[in-house]
Amino acid sequence: MRRMWLGLTAVVGLAVSTGCGGPTPEDSEARLAALEAEGKQMDHALDAVEDRLMGSQGRLAMWSELGRRHQEVSVVQCKVADAHLAAIMKHYDKQDQKARTIKQRNSMASVDTAVLTSGKAPSQQGRN
Repeated sequence: MRRMWLGLTAVVGLAVSTGCGGPTPEDSEARLAALEAEGKQMDHALDAVEDRLMGSQGRLAMWSELGRRHQEVSVVQCKVADAHLAAIMKHYDKQDQKARTIKQRNSMASVDTAVLTSGKAPSQQGRN
């Protein structure tokens, strides 16, 4: 963009200096200076827009990369979580089975002790 403005300024300057523009009014140098200043302002404005666009493209590329990485990590996390939850369920099943076995042993032991602690010894029952 700067080259275009510089080229345009050069063409205008060349045309004015060779006399192709016809008779030049008295304020032609002032107008030329104003046009060059305006061209510089336009260059600065276009540079600012270009910088903003490049920055936006950089941020967009960064967010795209972060999104892609997040998807990859999510897949790995889901696999690990599935395995972990399966292990937790296996552990709870094992603990439930263990609790049932202990409860069954305790209930069998209480039945055995109730019979044995009835006040009569087993050998005494056989004699009566």
